[in-house]
Formats: sequence, structure tokens, C-alpha cells
Amino acid sequence: MTDDRPSRATRGGVTAPVGFAASSARGGIKPGTRRDDLALVWSDRPAVAAGIFTTNKVQAAPVVWSRRIVTSGRMVRGVLLNSGNANACTGREGDRAVRESAAAMARRLGAAPAGLLVASTGVIGVPFPTGRLIAGLPSLAGGLGRGPKDALAAARAIMTTDTVPKQAAVTVRHGGRTWRVGGMAKGAGMIHPDMATMLAVITTDAPLSRATARRLLRRAADDSFNALTIDGDTSTNDCVLLLANGAAGGRVATAGAERAIGNGIARVCAALAEAIARDAEGAEKLLVVGVSGARDDRGARLIARTIASSLLVKTAVHGGDPNWGRVLAAAGRSGARIDLARLDLRIGGCLVARGGCAHPSGERGAARHLRGRRIAMDLRVGDGPGTATAYGSDLSADYVRINAHYRT
Repeated sequence: MTDDRPSRATRGGVTAPVGFAASSARGGIKPGTRRDDLALVWSDRPAVAAGIFTTNKVQAAPVVWSRRIVTSGRMVRGVLLNSGNANACTGREGDRAVRESAAAMARRLGAAPAGLLVASTGVIGVPFPTGRLIAGLPSLAGGLGRGPKDALAAARAIMTTDTVPKQAAVTVRHGGRTWRVGGMAKGAGMIHPDMATMLAVITTDAPLSRATARRLLRRAADDSFNALTIDGDTSTNDCVLLLANGAAGGRVATAGAERAIGNGIARVCAALAEAIARDAEGAEKLLVVGVSGARDDRGARLIARTIASSLLVKTAVHGGDPNWGRVLAAAGRSGARIDLARLDLRIGGCLVARGGCAHPSGERGAARHLRGRRIAMDLRVGDGPGTATAYGSDLSADYVRINAHYRT
């Protein structure tokens, strides 16, 4: 008899796993606010690192730096993050800012600069205030703590247009061992598959190999961060970073153990992705699109993501209009194989289209459901095994207002 149970939510974020600490500090990166804008996630011991980075060809200096370290297979000690300045499109000065920031932080903590990942978020094309960041590093290093409040402070410090901090943690039990997974993320706009769609740091005290960490992160991201769309734009700074320090001991040497810790990582990533969609810029409603019956999971993902990213669907959700034709039209342009005569759509469990045609008796219930805050759409496209879920939001006039004046 074993104590294997599904992962369960636990308190905290990135500091929930053993051997991880976090802190925040004010560097004055973003003018006009006294809010903390620096964050540090630190491991007591060297950790295996995995990462997924933006596919945008215009990439920020921190992305280039962190990708190089992750690709090299080097063990890392932590992640230095800032909000208020993306350090993107800043040329050689931006590259130098990353090097100097990493070196200054590493010296203070007795680590190698190449063992420190860096991530930035904020305005693109503005010279990076390296001096301000470095001046804030003593407070950042001195403030490291292992409690839930330290994790929450770090999650707050990386916010830009976010209205709430985003963090999650779970406990995983398998084969007599207890492992934990924690995470934090920021994101509210410039969010769209593929790849990462915001900044996120995931930590675990499970002993993962580099190949296992990479595989589990990719799998989790495909079903969460890469199933998330707000406005169709991917940023220059998108990245999801996973650190596994093995501090809880044990071995992840069987399929069951890998499945258990993989489910924990997936659960944390899904919680963070849903929190981002819920907090989307100007959004009033969370949109969750489920697709089933596709030829395969890839086809189901294409359909779900296309529906969730459709501006016409988003505006219908905002207005509370069960305009099912827009949903079917989006599915039809997804590029996946569909048969119009086999499309069944439910909104809030109410059948509004059957066999690709109207099912009027469900519209009243669907309209009631659309008045809520969490909108569920479920589209069956056939009898295949493919399933997927995508996360999105409604589109409001506030989105335009926020982004029309982002720099001012």
C-alpha cells in the first residue's frame, strides 16, 4: 500500500518547496511609483534549470542571457527579475545591463554570474537603468525569506498592468516521498501562444534530471501557458523558468514518480495561466474553451486557441451575447479538420448548436450563463480522441484605454 494521492494545493508560491527563498525590493525602475520592482528567487543549492522562451524574433536581452544558460545545461542558483523596463530593443547597452546586473547580484550572494537567470518586464525600447537596479540589490539579497509573505512580495514586485499577484503551490506525494511545486507569474496583456506568454518562475524540491525537467515543463506549458490568449500578441520578454533543486530527496526514476511530479507542475502552471486570463487587461470575464472529439490533441488545441483568441467571440462574451455562429466560424478557420455536420456547441452546459445548426432552446440558458464571470464553452467536433482546453478573456473598452496610454 502506498501513500500516492493527487497533488493538493498548499500555502505559498515559489518558497513552498524546500530550499527556496524569495525577496522583493524597490529599485526605482519605474518612475512615479514607490512600489517594489525587483524580485529574487533563490535556491540554497544548485538547481537544474529548464525554460521556455518567446518565439518572437524581437527578443529582449534577458531572454538571450537566460536562454543561453538554460541551453548550456549549467546548474543555476536563482532568478533575478524586474518590472518597469523590458530591457528590449536596447542594443549593446541592454546586453551590458544584463551582464552587470547578474554579476553584481551573484557577487553579493557568492555565486557565479552564469548561475543566475534574469527576466525583465515593462516598457520596450527605453534605456535600462542599471545603476538603479544595482543600488537595490543589497536590500534584495538581505531580504531573502522562506515564508508565504516573501513569495507574495516577489509576485507583487513583478506586476505591471496586473491588478493582483499570481502564485500557486501544490504538495505531491509518491512512493513515501513528499515533493512540492510552487510558482509565480505576471501577465495581463501581450499574451498569446506560442510560448510562454508572460513571465513565470516555477520551483520544485523534486530531484529532476535536466531532460525530465525540460519534458515536464514543455508538457505543462502546452496545456496552460501555451493555451492562453488575451490579445493575440506575444511579448519580447516571454519566458517560463523551472528550477528543480532536489532538496526533498528521493528519486524520480519511475514512470509513476515522473507522472506524479509532472501532474504537480501541470497543476501549478494551469492555476497561474487561469489567473492571468482572469486578470487580463480590462477584462471582466474569464473564458474557458473546451474542445473534444478532434482527430488528435494538436487539432483540438488549434480549435480551442482559435476560438479563445477570436475578437468577435471575445466581444460577444463581453456583451453577454450567445452568438454561437462566431464560435463555429472561428473553429472553421483554425486549420484543424472539422465536419460542420458534427459540431455541437454548449455554452454553460446549454446546447446552442447541434450538427452545425441552431438549437434555439438552449440560448436563454446560455445568455444567463454569459452574465457570470467564468464563461465555459464546450465544442464537440467529432468522435476522435483529441481534447484540449484554452483560456482567454472578454474584450472591453478598458483594454483599449489601458494600452492606448501605457507609456503615459
